[in-house]
Amino acid sequence: TVVRTPLSKSVIYSSVHCGLMDNLGVFSSIGGVCDLKYIKLPAVHEACRRGIIVDCGDGMNPDMERIIDLHPDAILLSPFENSGGYGRIEKLDIPIIECADYMENTPLGRAEWIRLIGLFTGRESQADSLFAAIERQYTELCQRVSGIKNRPTVIAEKKTGSTWFVPGGNSYMARLFADAGADYFWKDDKHAGSLALSFESVFDKAQSADFWLFKYSAPTDITLRTLASEYSPYSRFIAFEKGLVFGCNLTSNRFFEEVPLHPDLLLKDFILIFHPDLFPGERCRYYHHLQP
Repeated sequence: TVVRTPLSKSVIYSSVHCGLMDNLGVFSSIGGVCDLKYIKLPAVHEACRRGIIVDCGDGMNPDMERIIDLHPDAILLSPFENSGGYGRIEKLDIPIIECADYMENTPLGRAEWIRLIGLFTGRESQADSLFAAIERQYTELCQRVSGIKNRPTVIAEKKTGSTWFVPGGNSYMARLFADAGADYFWKDDKHAGSLALSFESVFDKAQSADFWLFKYSAPTDITLRTLASEYSPYSRFIAFEKGLVFGCNLTSNRFFEEVPLHPDLLLKDFILIFHPDLFPGERCRYYHHLQP
């Protein structure tokens, strides 16, 4: 596959990669997007409203006519797991660039994908400088907690239906917990993805966790009372009893747009939660302390 660079007009399938283009100062090279409803970048929505960026529909079933009319230099997408291919777009003779950054199991490994986008957009030096700064900030934060002996225990996420998906011990999130000076209950597990567990198995292993962190989407920030009304056995966790539960409301922040490139921002949140004395007076960017 021949990809002619720098890309001047691309179709982007994810909010993450729109954000990477924006960080490199090549926002104008986004010609079209798929799954606009999941993209929380105001500039993308405004450009679509003005007709500068084309809304190419659903990523699983894109509007072929709009993509053809756009004549993009390339299509950037995340590989669809077990999809068997990309359907009709593979027949358009448009280069497909698979951005599998979400499969990285280290925070800096995922952030370094900015350098690949830099190669495609003619912004190699900017991408290298940006990654070097992120790497330096992340490393400095790690050093702040490297000598800490008191490593609190932590549990992640909450039930979805009857299943509790916890990060595997070799996952991106597990690495962040370790780098933030916490002791994760599944740290010895070898999986890089999530583990599908029952509530009972999670409770048996991690009922004594010092902290409980999870992500969710809601119109307003939830409280401990809300959490208990959602599923009453949640209240039996020690972290719940002590009021050390922290939530990240994805509706009110740009977690997915910022964290892939800036894991240092999420690491700072975790350090503020686990070791607040290291940064007195500072507040978290993504997580909030659940009120009673």
